[in-house]
Amino acid sequence: MAKHSPARRRFDRLVGYRLETAAVSLFTGLLRNLPLDRASALGGKLAGAIGPRLAASRKAARNLSRALPELDEATRARVLAEAWENFGRTMAEYVHLPTLKTEWKGRVEMVGEEYLAALAQDGRPGIAVTGHFGNWELAALACALQGLELTFVFREPNNPHVAKRLADARSVLGGDMVPKGKAAAKGLIVAMRKGGHVGLLVDQKLNEGISIPFLGQEAMTGTVMADLALRFEAPVVPIRVTRLRDASGRFTARFRVQAFPPLEFRRTGDAPADTEATMRQVNDLLGDWVRDDPGQWLWQHRRWKD
Repeated sequence: MAKHSPARRRFDRLVGYRLETAAVSLFTGLLRNLPLDRASALGGKLAGAIGPRLAASRKAARNLSRALPELDEATRARVLAEAWENFGRTMAEYVHLPTLKTEWKGRVEMVGEEYLAALAQDGRPGIAVTGHFGNWELAALACALQGLELTFVFREPNNPHVAKRLADARSVLGGDMVPKGKAAAKGLIVAMRKGGHVGLLVDQKLNEGISIPFLGQEAMTGTVMADLALRFEAPVVPIRVTRLRDASGRFTARFRVQAFPPLEFRRTGDAPADTEATMRQVNDLLGDWVRDDPGQWLWQHRRWKD
């Protein structure tokens, strides 16, 4: 097969980006013109129809089988269907983050907001930690509503036009964003040194991390949360987002956001051992959340080695 020149590859990439941007603009425009509940439901239906046909669904099925082998076939099928619906709803809700902010009290059952308020007001650097549960962006929005300006780590989409639209959608969350990679740790440390707060999603695979159990299976786990918490003696407040169901058990665009008391970590002076123990504790907590309602978690991610 003939190889294209660098100029041709750049041209093809540019055309692909333009087509992708046009499709994203058309779809987000449609969602923006729909009420939040209808937009969320549409996103869920589309993901529920398309998702199971994608390779990511096979990955999700493998993840579920190895992590929760006790589930029967019918339950696994239901969990996977819910995982796709939740993902689609969450994607569709991005354009309605301003609506979720203005309608917060009517749509969100907030529990433990006193822990977020204390984190914002104690004059110390701190960490808000969560995973990909429900609409996970609401954890950051809950912090913003309590006056917590978070520094986030993000992976910018390859398409710069789509990246800008995503950044615009997330602007309602406030705070600062640092790109994923080597610059991330430096940006987080700078924020903590200034007495600021960081928001971390810690349930994804990180090859540069350490291998510890997650849902009973060895998983490469990032240590930046433990490194920061132990280095700065910073409080770590876990936040769980749950998508609520209607009377028939179907997902809705209403939520419970629960903040918990700061985690207590062992500090022995053995930094590697303390880091591992800290991340084991966090993995155990997130694993309990997954087991409690597995359809709310993002199973499509490659969390474990195949």
